[in-house]
Amino acid sequence: MQVFVLLFNAGTENEGIHTIQIGDRNLVLLFEQEDDATRYSLLLEAQDFPVPTVEAMDKAEIEEFCKDAGYEGQFVPSGFVPKTDAERLLLAPPEANLEETNWRIDSTPEEQTEPGLGSEVGSDEELERIRRKLEGLL
Repeated sequence: MQVFVLLFNAGTENEGIHTIQIGDRNLVLLFEQEDDATRYSLLLEAQDFPVPTVEAMDKAEIEEFCKDAGYEGQFVPSGFVPKTDAERLLLAPPEANLEETNWRIDSTPEEQTEPGLGSEVGSDEELERIRRKLEGLL
């Protein structure tokens, strides 16, 4: 099954996937419909977020990527109606974005994170593994 995700800087070395942080969870939105993903990306753009690219991916592959990277895939079905404040974020993005959007390879291991996502990146090998995983999804 194909799902649609939002990528920033698609096709570059600084490519990243859009996530939403809810508490201690980092969610990757997996939209069933391309139109819903496009609508969400336009909402991000309207709130001065960087403009993401909507990309179709195999649901099993992106779920495996999420599992390996410590994220959770959140499926957003067609016709989804939120029932809680947290679910509303699946249809309308938060009003603020984290400032840092580039990986910092030149920082100390304690500072190395994938900004906006909160997961630690311990080494160049780990960065390369994540990069290869993302490239494999495209």
